[in-house]
Amino acid sequence: MRCVVTHLPFELTKSGVAESTKRVRPEPVTGECVVNGRRHHPAQQVAQVITRQDRRDVSTGEVLRAMTRLGFTCRPRPAAATAPMAGPYRRASARLGAPLSA
Repeated sequence: MRCVVTHLPFELTKSGVAESTKRVRPEPVTGECVVNGRRHHPAQQVAQVITRQDRRDVSTGEVLRAMTRLGFTCRPRPAAATAPMAGPYRRASARLGAPLSA
């Protein structure tokens, strides 16, 4: 399938992308990711592998659109975990519904 990434046309197939990313160890996922089997690759890492260009030159949206069109499952950025409150006074204050001061 012909996909345009970074204003350049690429002929990509699902099997070709899967084979290319299979040989690459997935980096820790902090943003959007592309699921390939049981592996979750960051979208920017996939972009670097398939286009052989610098990650900063590729938009995450372009990569996610192309991978979705090829049939890959793409996951959005994981929800940020809330930081636990420190100290007994802050926990008690939160239980009482008082606003927290920074």
